[in-house]
Amino acid sequence: MIGALAAAGALMAIPLVVWANVGAEAATDTLLSQGRPATASSVESEELSAGNTVDGDGRTRWGSEEGVDPQWIAVDLGAVHPVTRVRLRWETAYGKAYEIQTSPDGENWKTIYGTTSGDGGTDDLTRLSGEGRFVRMYGSARGTKWGYSIFDFEVYGTGPTAGDAPSARKPGRASQAPLVIGSDVPRPSRSAATRTATPTGSGVGTGLADPAKKDIAMQLVSSAENSSLDWKAQYRYIEDIGDGRGYTAGIIGFCSGTGDMLDLVEAYTQRVPGNPLAPFLPALRKVNGSASHAGLDGFPAAWAKAAADPQFTKAQDDERDRVYFDPAVAQAKADGVGALGQFAYYDAMVMHGPGPDADSFGGIRKAAMAKARPPAQGGSESAYLTAFLDARAAAMRTEAAHSDTSRVDTAQRQFLQQGNLDLHTPLTWKVYGESYRIG
Repeated sequence: MIGALAAAGALMAIPLVVWANVGAEAATDTLLSQGRPATASSVESEELSAGNTVDGDGRTRWGSEEGVDPQWIAVDLGAVHPVTRVRLRWETAYGKAYEIQTSPDGENWKTIYGTTSGDGGTDDLTRLSGEGRFVRMYGSARGTKWGYSIFDFEVYGTGPTAGDAPSARKPGRASQAPLVIGSDVPRPSRSAATRTATPTGSGVGTGLADPAKKDIAMQLVSSAENSSLDWKAQYRYIEDIGDGRGYTAGIIGFCSGTGDMLDLVEAYTQRVPGNPLAPFLPALRKVNGSASHAGLDGFPAAWAKAAADPQFTKAQDDERDRVYFDPAVAQAKADGVGALGQFAYYDAMVMHGPGPDADSFGGIRKAAMAKARPPAQGGSESAYLTAFLDARAAAMRTEAAHSDTSRVDTAQRQFLQQGNLDLHTPLTWKVYGESYRIG
C-alpha cells in the first residue's frame, strides 16, 4: 500500500504535487460510486468489465488489456459532487504510477492525487479536495508485466454541488437520492392490511412479480407514454414531445434532459462499446438537465438503428427495472398494497422520478401518508390508494405539460373504484381521450 502523505510525481508529463492522507478515518464520507455507470479504456475480457468495480461485490474485478500503458477506468456519479476520498483495492496487477482525476463533463480532467510509487494492495486516499461528476484512475505505469486490475473503485464525498442537478421534473437515478424501501413502515403483513375489495387475486405476495401482471403494467404505461398497448414496439420510439425534457424515447420514455437516457446509453455502451449511440455521449452529458438538442443531430436515426440490437432492448429492460420498476414494487410491497398499488407506484416513478422532492414519487407518497395510513400500518388499502392518487394528480397539475390527469383519473382511479385491487382482466380505461382494453 502507498505510504501516508504520499507526494505525487509527474504523470503524462504534467508537473504534479498532490498530498493525500492514506488510510485516515473518513466516517463522514458518503459512498457515491456504488451501482453507478463505469467505463474503461480497455477490458481484458467481457467478464472483467469496468462495472465490476462498482457492483459492491468484492470478488469481481476489472482487468485492462495486458502490457499497455496508459489505461484508465472512470465512474459517472450522475451529478457534480465534492470528492473527498477514493479507495482502490487492487488485484495482483496494480498501478505503480497513476492519478486520480475529476471532470465535470467526462472530457476536461483535473488531477487531485497522484503517485509514482504505488505498491498494490488497498490504497485508501483520504482528505482529497476536488469535485466532479466523473472520477477516474489514470494509470501511466504498470506495477507488473500484466495490465491494471481493480476489485473495488470506491469514490466518497458529499451531496451534489448546488445548482448541478437536472432541472426537469423526472430526474433519472443519476440525480436521485436513493429510495429507502420500507424505512418508515414495517414489512407488510396480510393480517394487518385491510382490503376494501374482496381479495380474490394474487395479493401483495405476488402482485406485479407475476409476469402476466407485469406485462399488464407495461401495457398500461405504454397506453399513456406511447398511445399504444404494444409496449415492445416502443424500443425504437423517439421524439421531442415539447415538455421541456428534450428527447423522450424507448419503452418508458427515457429523457435526454433528465438523466435516465444518459444512464441508459452509458449502460449500453458498457456492453457494446462501438454502438451507434456511443458517439453522442459527450453531447448527452452536456444537454442533461435541459431541453436542448445541441450536438444531437442524427441522434433519432441512431436510436432507431440501435433498437434493432437485442443488447439495446435488453439494456432498456434492465434500466427500467433497476431505476423504476423494482424500487416501485419493493416499496409498494413494504406499504402492503397489491398489484394496483404497485402499478400506481411504478407509473408515478416513471413520470415523476423516484426522488424525495414534493413533486417526485417520494413527496407524493409522503403526502398520501399524511392523509391515510397504508395497509402495512393497519389502514385501508382503498383509502390509502385514493389518497395516493389524489396526491399524484395534484403533482401532475403543477406541470403544464402533464396537467391532463386522465392516466390517473380515468385509468387507475377507475380500477380502484371498481374494487379491482389485483388488476384482474378484463380492464378497460381511457388515457388522453383514447379508449383501451386488455382481456
